Amino acid sequence: MLVLLPPSEGKASSGRGAPLKLETLSLPGLAEARRAVLDEVVELCAADEEKARLVLGLSEGLRGEVAKNAGLRTAGARPAGEIYTGVLYDALDLASLDAAAKRRAARSLLVFSGLWGAVGVNDKIPSYRCSMGVKLPGLGALGAYWRTPMASVLPEAAGDGLVLDLRSSAYAAAWKPKGEVAGRTATVRVLHAQVVDGVEKRSVVSHFNKATKGRIVRSLLTTGVRPEDPAELVEALRDLGHVVEAEPPAKAGKPWALDVVVREIH
Repeated sequence: MLVLLPPSEGKASSGRGAPLKLETLSLPGLAEARRAVLDEVVELCAADEEKARLVLGLSEGLRGEVAKNAGLRTAGARPAGEIYTGVLYDALDLASLDAAAKRRAARSLLVFSGLWGAVGVNDKIPSYRCSMGVKLPGLGALGAYWRTPMASVLPEAAGDGLVLDLRSSAYAAAWKPKGEVAGRTATVRVLHAQVVDGVEKRSVVSHFNKATKGRIVRSLLTTGVRPEDPAELVEALRDLGHVVEAEPPAKAGKPWALDVVVREIH
């Protein structure tokens, strides 16, 4: 099983570890593309702080992130699972997993990134700020930029198993499973169900959407459940106590769309 995750906007500090070594990251087929993005981001941030701030879409209060990006090559690197913070990663709580679950996480989790393309949770990276929605002056929109290298690397990473796609739309733009891989891909939407005046209404709540996705991944890792296709995933999630609504796609070669329905927000 391959699980595709979005990153978090907020990130932990880089710390005092050894600096980044691009050649050690997972998915070595992305190395050349990573180097090109890293070079442009570092040069942009080192040359013109105000221009970099605007290109990166940072508020005035986040101006300090520009200097952080300028020092990416020498900053300390930590496992990506420690760098990414926020609601989904708080709920996933990788640090508290037992040894077996951590091994499963290392094998199955990929975090998408505007700067790195995608990394494993054990890959050591510095803290940075560069979303997939950024349009760099030289390389252009990162969502489009990553499509070509991802197209040759991600199908191999997916192997012949289930792909559980929990990415947000901006990060999903960087790689869309096609053909046979798409047929064993499942996307998840979390819906909050409320009864108002006797009628059930459903809505997407961003915070709880992320938290529920984190809990779903954690439950799969801790139990060691290994669904081989979307249909088995639906049954596994129901067995784990989730309310899941899903139907096979109307056409072959299309992902399954799963709705996880929750009634309590926490």
